[in-house]
Amino acid sequence: MNFTIDWLSFYLMEQPEEEDGIKQVRMTRYLGHDEYQKSELKDFLDGEFARIAKRKVEMNPKTEGTPTKLGQFVLEPGHPLDSNPNYALLNRLLAAETPGESKEPCQELIQSYLRTSQVRGGVMIVVRTRLDLIDERYVFILKCDFEQKTAVITDEKSLISNVRMAINAKNMKSLMYPYMIESGMNDPYHVKIHQFSHARYFEEFLRFIEYPQTMTQIVSEEVISLARQHIEYTYPEESEERIREEEAIELIAASPKRELAEKWEHETVMEAMQIITDRQPEVELKFKLDHMQIRTLLADYGTSLHIAKVNGRYLVLLEGEQLQFERGMSPVEFLKPKALTDIVKEIEERSQNVAYTPVSTPTEDDDSPPW
Repeated sequence: MNFTIDWLSFYLMEQPEEEDGIKQVRMTRYLGHDEYQKSELKDFLDGEFARIAKRKVEMNPKTEGTPTKLGQFVLEPGHPLDSNPNYALLNRLLAAETPGESKEPCQELIQSYLRTSQVRGGVMIVVRTRLDLIDERYVFILKCDFEQKTAVITDEKSLISNVRMAINAKNMKSLMYPYMIESGMNDPYHVKIHQFSHARYFEEFLRFIEYPQTMTQIVSEEVISLARQHIEYTYPEESEERIREEEAIELIAASPKRELAEKWEHETVMEAMQIITDRQPEVELKFKLDHMQIRTLLADYGTSLHIAKVNGRYLVLLEGEQLQFERGMSPVEFLKPKALTDIVKEIEERSQNVAYTPVSTPTEDDDSPPW
C-alpha cells in the first residue's frame, strides 16, 4: 500500500512556560510533492501512512482507553453531511490541489487545535495523499509531542548533547479521513483517530465528531434495561417491593464497583446472558473473588464457569479439558486433583469450624497472653 504525497503543511507549536500563556505557532512550512521528496520529512514519515491505514479499529471498542477509534460526524436531524463544520473543513483539505490552496483550511485546523485546553507543544503535520493505482485521496493529520530530556551522541569530547526540542514517530497521534474500510472502499461518515495518550485532547479539537459507545457501555445499558424489564414483570406497579428494586437498580447502575446482588435465579441470568451474547458474542466477563482476578467471556457462564455458595462463602468453578501453566514454576503444577465432592465437603467443614469456634475468655487468675 503506497501513498503519493501531493502537499504537506508543517507547523511547529510552542508550549508557553506560563500555565495560562498563549500557545502559538513558531514555524510554518508548506511543501509540494517535489519539495517533500527532497526533504528530511520523507525519511521521517516513510511507511507511516500505510501503517496508519492498516491499523485495525473496531466500530465499538472494548474500553474507553482503546488507542484507535472511529469518530463519526455529528448531524442534526434533517441536515445533510456537509452541514457539519468538521466534515466541511476536512473536505476542503481533501479538495486542495496545491500547498497554496491548502493554507486557509490548514490555518483553520491549527487554530482549532490551539484552542484545545490540554494541547501540548510539538509538531503538527497535515498531508494530502493519493493511494497509488486507484487514485483515492486521503487527508492525514499527524501530531508529535516534544520528547523530554532527549540527548544525542556528538563526539568523543562532549559525548552527549541535550536536544531542546525532539520528536519521533513512535507515539505519534494521527487522524485519517476518509476512513478506509479496505483498499478502494471508503466511509465518508467516519474518521480514524489514533492516540496512546491518556489525555484525550487530540480527540477534542474537532468538536463536531463523536465517538461511539464502548462495548462495556453498550452491555451495561442492556443489562440495566433487562433488569428494569424483570422488575416490571415481577412486581406489581406502585408496590413497595417494586420501588425498592428500582432504587437498587439505579444505585447499581451508578456504582463503579458492585458486589454480587443475589437477586436472579440461574435460569433468569442465562436468559439475559443469551440476549446479550447473541448480539455481542465476544463480551468479556471480569470479576474479583477476594484478591483473585477472573477474566473470561460472558458466554462461558453456565457452561465453563459456575458460581455457587457454600456456608456463606462464594465458590467459583472453572471447567475445562486442559490446564496450562505459564512462566514461573510452582508446586501446584504437580497436583493430582481431588474429587469435587471432597473439596466441597472440606469447604463445608472448614466454614462450620470457623463459624462455631468458641472464643475463650481469660479468668481473673489467668495471666497468660491473650492469644
